[in-house]
Amino acid sequence: MTKVITVVGLGAGDLEQMPLGVYKLLTTTEHLFLRTKEHPVINQMSADLPEYQSFDSIYMENEQFEQVYIKIVEELYKQAENKEIVYAVPGHPLVAEQTVQLLIKEGRDKGYEIKIRGGQSFLDATFQALEIDPVEGFQLLDALTLKREELQLKQHIVITQVYDQLVASEVKLTLMEQLPDDYQIWIITAAGTSDQIIKKVPLFEMDRVTTVNNLTSVYIPPVQNEELMYHQFTKFRNVIAELRGPNGCPWDKKQTHHTLKKYLIEECYELLEAIEEEDIDHVIEELGDVLLQILLHAQIGEDEGMFTIDDVIKGITKKMIRRHPHVFGDVTVRDSEDVLKNWDEIKKQEGKQPEENSLLDSVATTLPALSKAYHLQKKAAKVGFDWPNIDGAWDKVKEEIQEFEEELNSQQDDSLMLQELGDVLFSLVNIARFNGVEPEEALASTNKKFYERFSFIEKKAKEQGKVLSEMALEEMDLYWKEAKKVN
Repeated sequence: MTKVITVVGLGAGDLEQMPLGVYKLLTTTEHLFLRTKEHPVINQMSADLPEYQSFDSIYMENEQFEQVYIKIVEELYKQAENKEIVYAVPGHPLVAEQTVQLLIKEGRDKGYEIKIRGGQSFLDATFQALEIDPVEGFQLLDALTLKREELQLKQHIVITQVYDQLVASEVKLTLMEQLPDDYQIWIITAAGTSDQIIKKVPLFEMDRVTTVNNLTSVYIPPVQNEELMYHQFTKFRNVIAELRGPNGCPWDKKQTHHTLKKYLIEECYELLEAIEEEDIDHVIEELGDVLLQILLHAQIGEDEGMFTIDDVIKGITKKMIRRHPHVFGDVTVRDSEDVLKNWDEIKKQEGKQPEENSLLDSVATTLPALSKAYHLQKKAAKVGFDWPNIDGAWDKVKEEIQEFEEELNSQQDDSLMLQELGDVLFSLVNIARFNGVEPEEALASTNKKFYERFSFIEKKAKEQGKVLSEMALEEMDLYWKEAKKVN
């Protein structure tokens, strides 16, 4: 015996708009099931309907909608085992109906015949009520799975399944991450019926409207003010493309990967300075400047037909997923050390290292000297070329200081003096590495501290009307000690 489930749509809510064929099916079937009886049509034709079973109780018994849908479908399978059944859903069966999608994807594989009989979608009534044309660009989103990155703010947006104030509140918070609090939106309830209610409210009041129920949708008009789009990556990308376009900026148009190198280095150091200052506004600004350099390089690649920013993002996304199998796969790690071991092993499998003449070739040649020394030592230590403990590293520091001091006293060869000082610094980097301190970061911190303390001395001298170069060292030292208490 064929197991048949016929799915019909109840329409937007007005009985007059229901097709005659659907009406006859609903009123003559022997086995009728409703996803919910809370629909205007059910009340309007209650006298003509046969006995039916609704699944409203399942909503009450489960906290997650996904669980509700699964249980409804499981019950439909059970009921259709030995009889043909009719399953009625609000609107159109193929518009925003998760239970119907589950039936289509799974039911047919299980041997059920799934028939779809249309009904008017709530979208038709919504477009008519709002007098909008979806051809201008339209998005239909589910309130229960809404994510801010999905929003296409230049299009008409309808968010469905805004069941209650709690869901409305979640939607509001998501929208407020992208739009001003007072952005005007529309709340449409029971569109296309005699009970239709449309309210225009500022976004922050969205969850305060008392008419929100299972027939409620929210409409977000397209954003017209370009400034409201400034936070979106696509807008920034278009700005860079325009700067390098035919009518763009002469300076931007003549830049190449090579001419931009110095600016990228400069912006990275300014970002490091902002991080050191712990100034969030400055960090935001400098991150933007670094991102500008990245987009400029990507736009040059696109202009030359070599690559786009999409290729860059795709490449790094694939790499992050590939190199984190403990997050995106089934690999188990105990700690960050395991993560680093896996990372290096995956790099080898990717063929990142075989062509190198030396293990140390993977350390970037453009790193500042202190940072490069740190990473050279880390690479060598991974294959066992390292002090067994920090005591040996300290002995080496003392040895190199003594040799440097001897060379200073001899004053015979400036090049040797330079080398010995380099050995002292290199040995101190070893101490930093043993303690997990990045020497470049440490020196940057000290530079900042020196700047602040010396500026304090300058300030004190100015307050007293003194010229700094004429102050005694002892007096400056007193101010230095005072500055140490502040910084």
